[in-house]
Amino acid sequence: GAHQQTELCNESLMLEKLPACGKSFEEMMKKVDSKKWCNLTEFIMYYDNFTQCTEREANNASCFWPNPLAEGFITGIHKQFFSNCTSEKVHWEDPPDEILITLILIPVMLTCAMITLVVWCSKRSDIL
Repeated sequence: GAHQQTELCNESLMLEKLPACGKSFEEMMKKVDSKKWCNLTEFIMYYDNFTQCTEREANNASCFWPNPLAEGFITGIHKQFFSNCTSEKVHWEDPPDEILITLILIPVMLTCAMITLVVWCSKRSDIL
């Protein structure tokens, strides 16, 4: 976590220790079928251990976590394992013309009806 740091961050020590976290994660991911690498539920525990490891190593080196160097390392691991896990793009399509016309005409007709009602009521109030 982010606790008060008194010492200076030893970035070289952190960068020296982080690859061990990556190696451990890599070993764990070998147990998961690569077709399931995009399904987080298949390896959530391994990923949690990996992030805890990077946080522990950053803190041991008197560095905050996350920090740009640790994030860069984590991003590298993401590219290695999850580069093919892009989310599916939703293809939006217009509804059929009949529905589209109806959806456009209903508010137009309601607006016309309200204007007519306001004009009619304002003319009646002149009579009263």
